[in-house]
Amino acid sequence: QPSPPADGLQIHGSPDAAATRQSPGRRQQQTVVDVRDLAHVQALARTHILPGGRPGAAADAQVKYEISGMPIGDIIEMVAALLTKITTTNDLQHDAMQRNVVHQHQANQSSDAAGGSQMSPLSHSVLAFHGKNVPAITILSYLSRIHKYCPTTYEVFLSLLVYFDRMTERVNDMVMKSEEVRRRSSTSRPLSSHLIAPQHDTAMFDHGHAAQDSDESDSDLADADDDDDADDDDDEDDDDDDDDDDEMVDSPSAPTRQDSARIVAVPNEQPPVVGPATYFVVDSFNIHRLIIAGVTCASKFFSDVFYTNSRYAKVGGLPLAELNHLEIQFLVLNDFRLAVPVEDLEAYATMLVEFYAREVIAQNAGSGPGA
Repeated sequence: QPSPPADGLQIHGSPDAAATRQSPGRRQQQTVVDVRDLAHVQALARTHILPGGRPGAAADAQVKYEISGMPIGDIIEMVAALLTKITTTNDLQHDAMQRNVVHQHQANQSSDAAGGSQMSPLSHSVLAFHGKNVPAITILSYLSRIHKYCPTTYEVFLSLLVYFDRMTERVNDMVMKSEEVRRRSSTSRPLSSHLIAPQHDTAMFDHGHAAQDSDESDSDLADADDDDDADDDDDEDDDDDDDDDDEMVDSPSAPTRQDSARIVAVPNEQPPVVGPATYFVVDSFNIHRLIIAGVTCASKFFSDVFYTNSRYAKVGGLPLAELNHLEIQFLVLNDFRLAVPVEDLEAYATMLVEFYAREVIAQNAGSGPGA
């Protein structure tokens, strides 16, 4: 649905046009711009009212862009443009193909039950969103498809930007702290500590009555096992079995205990295999899963009307079980905090409009005057 062309600019002061920031000698006024549609944004960009135009256009004024009156399709287009820019940049800077191989290797390691590699904090949640291949559908088409079959409010799509920033900051901060602790522990761990035998180990073994007492206790355990295993055995049979058990227990243990009084066997402690740090980076391999999981969570939080997970899964092109899992991991990465203050939504809306205006300016500059 193309937006109607903008006839003019409507820039007015906020209802409480009071100063929002006090500075020595002067006050800085805040201006609120009600953005009507994308054509309005393009007009603002052409007249250099938005940041990104010629310097000094609105340097002394705080400008807030209100997008609640825009068609939601236009807001989706701006969100898609920003997310496409982010994923494209991250793919180029971080070599997404190679990083995806590392993530898949870590995911295979994490599926092993026993003492596998130690992974970074929240690695399982981060790796849950990484696909084997990049989906063919574009981000704009994916967002438009979601809104077509699961209509919702613009706050849901705008909040995705807030959540992605929160996840990036939280996860990467935890990973950096974990890596720092690991480096410190690996350099400060003394090697001689593994070669020193504890004093209490040698003191527990004695060649006198203590050894006999320990043998009796071993035979008592054998009695208990015999009684449990064979209920029909009488006491005499149990005594006969005890003699055999005493012989089996005592004969190998005597020299072993004498030797252990002199030498304490220390198990070889191998350092845990630590995989590469798993940072959270929004790229082409995880953006679609992040979007559908984010819309699923945000629509339930912001809107009174939402749909079942089976519908979101079908629209998003995922199995229901996978979407259910991604929904939980999305909440984990956000620390189960979905509330977004109004001030944050307004700030992200302003940032979004300014970004789109800069993109328009860049496209116009690249196309030449005949564009």
